[in-house]
Amino acid sequence: MKEIQLHRIDLNLLVVFEVLMDKGSVAAAAKALNKTPSAISHALGRMREQLDDPLMVNVGGKMKPSPFALRLIDDVRPILRSVEKAVQPFDEFDPATSHRIFRISVPSVSALITKTTTRVHALAPNVGLEWVPFGATTFTDVVGEKIDIGLHSADIPLPSGLLDEVQLPLKRYVFARNGHAALENWTKEAWLHWPHITVGMSHGAPETVSERMAKYGIERSIGATVTDFSGIAPLIAGTNMLSNQVAVMLGSDIETYNLRVLEPPVKLPDFRFRFFWNERLSNTAASRWIRAIVIEAFHELMQEAQMSVSRQGVLKPAS
Repeated sequence: MKEIQLHRIDLNLLVVFEVLMDKGSVAAAAKALNKTPSAISHALGRMREQLDDPLMVNVGGKMKPSPFALRLIDDVRPILRSVEKAVQPFDEFDPATSHRIFRISVPSVSALITKTTTRVHALAPNVGLEWVPFGATTFTDVVGEKIDIGLHSADIPLPSGLLDEVQLPLKRYVFARNGHAALENWTKEAWLHWPHITVGMSHGAPETVSERMAKYGIERSIGATVTDFSGIAPLIAGTNMLSNQVAVMLGSDIETYNLRVLEPPVKLPDFRFRFFWNERLSNTAASRWIRAIVIEAFHELMQEAQMSVSRQGVLKPAS
């Protein structure tokens, strides 16, 4: 037998060889590997050439292994199992027993925090969650593995070292208390007459409502600026102020406070969210687990908010 050059051996050929030895026929091996019989025959031919041995011979309509093949398969099986084990992701995270603390940066929407926390504690009773606001160092903190997942505007350039999932654009509505005087004649003039509630989110979308209005050459009165989305609905319900928001930021508060939903009398920019996380840790079990929970909670909240809008109805501007 000639000397074998290891660099010429294709690992895939050893996989085919093992299946051929198990199945005993080219046709059966082809079916098991989802390949054509000609591809299996070609692979067997390459192995015969490289190993200088017939390996398997058709005897009376059945494939019979050579003595070398019988010895080889005993050595090949543990090698293939070792390779399979080596390339499997290292699953170092068990939610049921973990005491890990995840740090999550999302807007201060109480419904999203509640949904996520409830689901996490149902699956991992000893896992802790730390909610941190978005700030100037958030992207750096995610790259530096200090924050596990974040949610913010998709229009901000994403630095290297991060992966993301951009969400669908969301429409902005105007929200007002039930019985608001503006409902009697909903016009651009009414929208501008009443003071607005804004949210002071750092690093917001490149084009805010104020910037869009500046393009139109119009100004509005700001009645209040808050940092917590959970405070918007009670403020709308208790005053004559209006707020221009995407529905997901108010969620169930739309119906809880019986807020009226109005079509903006001028075209306001849509808002796109993105989730982002550390690229190096992207495929770890812990990262995949917390991402799935947070993103699913957000998607559920979006659907619920849109259903609330549909049930409340949207008041169109007067023509």
